Amino acid sequence: MLIGIPKEIMYKENRVAALPETIEKFKKLGFDVIVETKASAGAFTDDEEYRKAGAQIAGDAAEVFDKSDVILKVKEPLFNDQFNKHEIDMLKENQILITFLHPAAPSNHGDVKKMQAKNITTFTMDGIPRISRAQRMDPLTSMSAITGYKSIIIAAANFPKFIPMVGTSIGMIKPANILVIGTGVVGLQAIATGKRLGGIVKAVDIRPDAKKEAESLGVKVVGFDAPSELVLGEGGYAKALPPEWLEKERQALAPLVAESDIIVLSALVPGEVAQHLITKEMVETMKPGSVIIDVSIDQGGNCEMTDPGKELTHQGVYICGIKNIPGSLPVHSSWLYANNLYYFVENLFKNGADEFDMNDEIIKNSLVTHKGKLYHEGTLKAMG
Repeated sequence: MLIGIPKEIMYKENRVAALPETIEKFKKLGFDVIVETKASAGAFTDDEEYRKAGAQIAGDAAEVFDKSDVILKVKEPLFNDQFNKHEIDMLKENQILITFLHPAAPSNHGDVKKMQAKNITTFTMDGIPRISRAQRMDPLTSMSAITGYKSIIIAAANFPKFIPMVGTSIGMIKPANILVIGTGVVGLQAIATGKRLGGIVKAVDIRPDAKKEAESLGVKVVGFDAPSELVLGEGGYAKALPPEWLEKERQALAPLVAESDIIVLSALVPGEVAQHLITKEMVETMKPGSVIIDVSIDQGGNCEMTDPGKELTHQGVYICGIKNIPGSLPVHSSWLYANNLYYFVENLFKNGADEFDMNDEIIKNSLVTHKGKLYHEGTLKAMG
């Protein structure tokens, strides 16, 4: 089988789905690999390094899509301006695509249906369950650490004030109030980075264990309590709250939002659409110059004002919906993600290339479309 690695075309996406060290591993498994020229220029790896690792170098993306049996990508298929063609239209029937699809997000439903109709087999890397056997192939965890760190850096770059307390000859400048909603891997890294920069950090999560982890970093956990049977899902992850409880959470968050200078939103239910925790009315209570970094945007966003993939300002509040924050740290994020993909592919084809082990929890949870059928539970739920 031939694995293809096209260059990512999302704006400012500098990650790559394979590096020379993982090419060598794929070759040992019996795969051949073709890599688009300059696919890893953003991660500072050149074509010659890929050749030395045993890869073929393709002149363009069309050659990669045309020749490959399996396509490995970082982000979902997009329109390729060079060929005036969507990447889905460059895929062939029965080809396998493995990438971050975020198939439950409403903005991606059309593409999922199109790949289903084309008989493309697709796996989404955000569907890998967080079980011990899958740790090496779990990019949500590896990318989340980067996202949490960089979300605060982006906030600082767009915040028109100091974050730390600063003494001047004129007087003391107060530190910024930072609110982190969702204290998974993203949130914990955002908390730690916000504290390093000298902000006053508060955190919100609906899960008891997540609250304890946030408290262990020395921050105040505020906001909202709900019955454990409503908030805890499989594996200790959050569950989507029923509408009446979601409204109660919004009411609890409203005064916290109004007093915050910087908000990082990372409250997600694995494989499902993110719930809107912050409404337009809540945004309008924030001070001009405030910042919202909505890192849950790949799954629809926690703020109803967030525009997927874009940055906007509403009544003086900067709202960031950038979808590829880890792409701004391409060296470390490519190394982590490329190795996640290698271990996923190794497990996927453990029984050979003919058929997947549909009883494997990792394969079953990450499979989106196969032989014209839609499998992904979160997507089926989101589509009704």
